[in-house]
Amino acid sequence: MTAPQTGKTNLLALNRPQMEAFFESIGEKKFRAHQVMKWVHFFGVNDFEAMSNLGKVLRTRLAEVAEIRAPEIALQSFSEDGTRKWVVRLDNGNCVETVFIPDGERGTLCVSSQVGCALDCSFCSTGKQGFQRDLTVDEIIGQVWLAHRSFGVPDNRGHRHITNVVMMGMGEPLLNFENVITAMEIMKDDLGYGVAKKRVTLSTSGIVPKMYELYDRIDVALAVSLHAPNDELRNELVPVNKKYPLADLIAACKEYVTKFNDSRRVTMEYVLLDGVNDKFEHAEQLIELLKDVPSKINLIPFNPFPSSGYKRPNGLRIRAFQERLQKAGFVTTIRTTRGEDIDAACGQLVGQVQDRTRRAEQWQAKIQDKHNKKIPLSDASAANR
Repeated sequence: MTAPQTGKTNLLALNRPQMEAFFESIGEKKFRAHQVMKWVHFFGVNDFEAMSNLGKVLRTRLAEVAEIRAPEIALQSFSEDGTRKWVVRLDNGNCVETVFIPDGERGTLCVSSQVGCALDCSFCSTGKQGFQRDLTVDEIIGQVWLAHRSFGVPDNRGHRHITNVVMMGMGEPLLNFENVITAMEIMKDDLGYGVAKKRVTLSTSGIVPKMYELYDRIDVALAVSLHAPNDELRNELVPVNKKYPLADLIAACKEYVTKFNDSRRVTMEYVLLDGVNDKFEHAEQLIELLKDVPSKINLIPFNPFPSSGYKRPNGLRIRAFQERLQKAGFVTTIRTTRGEDIDAACGQLVGQVQDRTRRAEQWQAKIQDKHNKKIPLSDASAANR
């Protein structure tokens, strides 16, 4: 279903300077922008009539020229472990997924930036759906707004359930650069969602030129989808490596920690694939690759999906890989699977994509061919973006 085109300004799409400019354009003072931002993002209000500290004339004017419209919730699922997943419907039947993961006092929201993904990492189910388009700012922030609103009005102390936001959902954020930057500005703004700079994380597969541009535009945490310790293997797993090889990627990571100079580290995401990138030699290569990069390593056991050709390593192998990295001095974690009962575990974000690349068609043909040949398929889950 296509969202209605109202011709009104969607206030979810505006950061603070843009909101101030909007109010000036309709003959109002800047401080009105601050009032409305708090109503929209803090209280989750989408009805101008509910904004009690605005005059009736202004409320009527806003209803004529503006709106607060988030994507439609097509499906929501709440897991027994507290994980929440939303499938949000965009235009022409396209859908993306958003996941909230609680962990003690921390609540992390995983947000999508594209419909599908333009990259085609070999272990990734999202990539196999192909790519349709970038999300707009209001579609990105709309995911945060919907998740925040699901918890009800914040208490008097301003407690927020969403303490962290990670751009790790569907898509490559740096290929939707301007919209993602604006959305992260709103996430960080005290009049937006008030998420601390070190708690907003952008994850990239390594679009190196845009990494440098990112550092000049906004201060957020950085995660890199690494997945291989040498160029030959990474070319196979993460094809963008052919354009931006590891030497360039590592140089960009070093620039990040030098640029901000506050003892921060890059998070290196590493999906472990049985017999592919989880051997002792790979651990040694990874130690050598990252020896001069302040980093922490997040190991992600692979979640198989149909016809992927990959398997998850057993627990002993995963722990052995972790222990070798820890012995070399790296903070190394193993990502805990959460929300698996509602298909919200890491990488299980598949959405619904009107593919412009024919990649999904080709992938389905491959799966059907295996069915016809009666070759058993892997377990039906999904892999990381």
